[in-house]
Amino acid sequence: MRSQSVIFEIIYSYMRAKRLRNLIFSIHRYIGLVVGLILILIGITGSLLVFHSDIDDWIVSQQFGVVIPQGQPISIDRTVEIAQAAHPQWKAVSVSIPKSERHLFHVVMEEPNANPDIYLDGAHQVFVNPYTEKVMGDRLERFSYYRFLLNLHYRLFVEQPGVILTGTVALFLLIAAVTGTFLWSGWRKLSTGFKIKWKAHIKRRNFDLHKVVGITTAVFLSLTAITGFGWNFSDFTYPAIRAVTFSPIPNDDPVTSKPISGQAPITLTQAVEQAKAALPGMQLNSVDLPGSETGAISIYGLYGESWSTYGVAHIDRYSGKVLQVEDSRQPKSLGDRIINSFFDLHVGTFWGLPSRILYVLVGFAPLVLFITGVVMWQHRRENKNKSKSVKIPVPSNR
Repeated sequence: MRSQSVIFEIIYSYMRAKRLRNLIFSIHRYIGLVVGLILILIGITGSLLVFHSDIDDWIVSQQFGVVIPQGQPISIDRTVEIAQAAHPQWKAVSVSIPKSERHLFHVVMEEPNANPDIYLDGAHQVFVNPYTEKVMGDRLERFSYYRFLLNLHYRLFVEQPGVILTGTVALFLLIAAVTGTFLWSGWRKLSTGFKIKWKAHIKRRNFDLHKVVGITTAVFLSLTAITGFGWNFSDFTYPAIRAVTFSPIPNDDPVTSKPISGQAPITLTQAVEQAKAALPGMQLNSVDLPGSETGAISIYGLYGESWSTYGVAHIDRYSGKVLQVEDSRQPKSLGDRIINSFFDLHVGTFWGLPSRILYVLVGFAPLVLFITGVVMWQHRRENKNKSKSVKIPVPSNR
């Protein structure tokens, strides 16, 4: 009797495991079928964004010309004056600093009737040659290579509902990656999990391609899913991260300047010098102009190629005092370090160029997984239809 009970327990455990596997398989399959097309769009746009800076620089050089250095470049203040004179109906809001002597200044300017609820509505990029003082042209910022793809990648062109949708899809991607890893055949024999039988039947090749691409990209897809979800639902995730890590909530109060009677505002060049002194070694990236009489001048820069190593200095526009400094290299709370790591983990800058190239390939994984997954689903449906159409012979009474 004892041996029979052991056998029944084994059979019952197997049935439970099989039921669990079938449930996980169903979850994995239907996530892929339902959100697969959106994941393909997000993945491919993500790949195209990995090297957005280099690509956009090339596009600008083709569209607005190449800078030929001659003498000393003009100041940031003079750049804003030139752009403002060319487009007096617009308001200058920020200036991007040239990366090298062969790059153009570009001033972001806004139309007076721009709708703040619409992404970059009425925002223009005005390009100025830093040597000839000539305006080389302008373009709507939302149609620049980076902004166009980011708008599609992050919000699918539909503002806040799109942010919620892509954030939810990121969560589904994480579940698909976890369930796919659970279903991976390599757990039984490691070598088979990474092997593609190219000479086998097309169904087998399709299955092998799905499992190998899935398992080799699962970790990276999970990282992009977690960070994407964290960004899109930051109103919830950031406080949660700080709560579980016992990290203080940073002060988000706006930094303001104090007007001084009879004193004119300092120049942008003076503000930049103050920022350089406060954050030595920082490579300047952009300058945000004050949005009001009490607004501060904000200077942004990087200490490397990644935005995870950044610096920000907020300068009083009247006294020139440094009001606030943010230096990502300085010790921070655990919660802020986790949040700050999102960028590297999401765009693949943690290993430099090799990881960026890897992330370009990872972005195309949803396309491969969706196609191979749909093919497997169709094969299963065909097999089920065939099994239903088979007639069971009825024994004759004769």
